[in-house]
Amino acid sequence: MASSSRAAIFRAWQPRISLVVRLAAGVIMVIAGWAKAVDLPGSVRAVRAYELLPESLVPLVGNLLPFAEIVLGLLLIMGIFTRYVTAVYLAMILAFTFGVIWAWSTGLTIDCGCFGAGGEVAADQTNYPGHLLERTGFLALGVWLFVFPRSVLSLDAWRESARQRVEDAQAAARA
Repeated sequence: MASSSRAAIFRAWQPRISLVVRLAAGVIMVIAGWAKAVDLPGSVRAVRAYELLPESLVPLVGNLLPFAEIVLGLLLIMGIFTRYVTAVYLAMILAFTFGVIWAWSTGLTIDCGCFGAGGEVAADQTNYPGHLLERTGFLALGVWLFVFPRSVLSLDAWRESARQRVEDAQAAARA
């Protein structure tokens, strides 16, 4: 198969693949945020367990993080400002990955709290390799979407087509 036809196939499929990636990342964020939002004390407890933030910031972060995740997830699902939202998504996932690495390397025995209340657990209940593998998958979704943000069934695509219609109408008016 010629490379130009492979490129054409990729160009045809990329917006559909990005749709699946965008929806997956968005749904993951909404589920993670919702699980924390229904148990805000557990969210605060999970943030505290990492021992990374000053205690004065722990309640603020623990209470706001779930709603930030939900909003981010909804923006991804809608496909609006996808590249910018994906940059924030990647920053959050990198911060969460750092937290897991920090907890593991400092000997903390905690549940990550990623999909609900976390906090201290017995040493045999930690699963840092699994959490890092999960984060690697989330990072892969984000990298794909950052590089290829164009997707079907998105508000970005709708805005682009609307802008193109306006430009076409303006060009026709000048002609």
